[in-house]
Amino acid sequence: MPTTILAQQHLNTFRERFHMYPVSIDMVSRFRTAREQKEVLRRLKEGKLDIIIGTHRLLSKDVQFQNLGLMIIDEEQRFGVKHKEQLKKLRASLDILTLSATPIPRTLHFSLMGVRDLSVIETPPSDRLAIKTYIRKFDDKTIRDAIMREMDRGGQIFFVHNKVHSIHSMAALIKKIVPEVRIGIAHGQLQERMLEKVMKQFIDKEIDLLLCTSIVESGLDIPSANTIIINRADQFGLAQLYQLRGRVGRYKHQAYAYMLIPGTMAVSEDARKRLMALEEMSDLGAGFQLAARDMEIRGTGNMLGKNQSGHISTVGFDLYCKLLEETIRESQGQKVEEKVETEMDFQIRGYIPKDYIPDLNQRLESYQRLQLVGDLHGLEAFRKELNDRFGAIPSETEKLLALMEVKILCQRLHITKAQRSGEYVYLKIASTTPMKSETLAALLDLRLSLVSEYEIRVKVDNAGWKKDIERVTDYLRQLVRPLDEE
Repeated sequence: MPTTILAQQHLNTFRERFHMYPVSIDMVSRFRTAREQKEVLRRLKEGKLDIIIGTHRLLSKDVQFQNLGLMIIDEEQRFGVKHKEQLKKLRASLDILTLSATPIPRTLHFSLMGVRDLSVIETPPSDRLAIKTYIRKFDDKTIRDAIMREMDRGGQIFFVHNKVHSIHSMAALIKKIVPEVRIGIAHGQLQERMLEKVMKQFIDKEIDLLLCTSIVESGLDIPSANTIIINRADQFGLAQLYQLRGRVGRYKHQAYAYMLIPGTMAVSEDARKRLMALEEMSDLGAGFQLAARDMEIRGTGNMLGKNQSGHISTVGFDLYCKLLEETIRESQGQKVEEKVETEMDFQIRGYIPKDYIPDLNQRLESYQRLQLVGDLHGLEAFRKELNDRFGAIPSETEKLLALMEVKILCQRLHITKAQRSGEYVYLKIASTTPMKSETLAALLDLRLSLVSEYEIRVKVDNAGWKKDIERVTDYLRQLVRPLDEE
């Protein structure tokens, strides 16, 4: 567990759920005295504990396991790569389950690429409602309205102020705005017993508002707290804001999250985008989408290094993904067909006109998706989608789709170059081609002829781009057909 408070909460939950079973459970964290921790670690080493819950304290050198078989990392985004690699060294054959609403880019990328198995829980608990999120300028009226609305229905409030040196000044300001509110203060620099006392008071509803730092970010489950106010929300990361917002709305009551900023002109463009994304992604289970957005912004990190983020500048992201996917498939014993890049020169210009797809982002997305199409079925599906979304396909885009069809067929046959010169289209074939010689021999005629051992040519009629490409496509389809029938 990343935080002491969360570890204590998990201990309570585990003991409650396993009380009918002969399972011994304990915890190490700074809520325990040195003597208590020493006793717990002795029992752990001797194999007298079945489940041990703890913070980063479990990574200390004095922690020894007798027979560790399963490790569960909760709130994975709070652990560094170094920490997780250290835990993996404890045993060669160790099952690891990592849990997170917002995984770090490196872990998310591992899962998407197949290096790690991925399960997504998309069904929210019954009666759970999406949290209503508001971005507001910091002012007394907003704060009072938010606090009083929650108190009037008997609920509690988190107020996140992430600066310890001014947290008592903020407490005085809140007390001035809402004199009737009972305030407790929690932050990481408090003594263990004081922190434990304040958290217990909040859980027992002895205080109405918990003024705290981001120490409450991870996993706290307090059903009666259904309003969170985050001061200077522009200074938090996207995943961090999502985690903080997740502290409320844990039960069937409608929850509210207020992101307070100094003013729209006082925050950076990136911060504004983060906050807008969070306001948009208020649906239940939006953490996975948000983590994917975070991965796009921060990069995917190093596969074999310790960096959790960073762009892959040396080979390019698409090529990196392709190489990684092929390597993983090979390691899993799957057949990886070598893909040949085909150089195309048909003296035809195909593109998506502005008046067909006016929005630049949609146009770029269409080009990107077209590049990722790997077979003729995918191309036909893409064609139907274009027609359905944007209407009749213009001739410029028809040219683009026709050229893409030729390219897909050429790649299937390992044709490295397709070039038009005069009344002929020349096709250069790689030595690795799966093309069957008997199929080629049967097709040779006045229009299809051999130029050399690894080059053929197709004679076209100069009867317009459509008929000329159809002529080449027809021959390529016939050469591919026997390969599809295998």
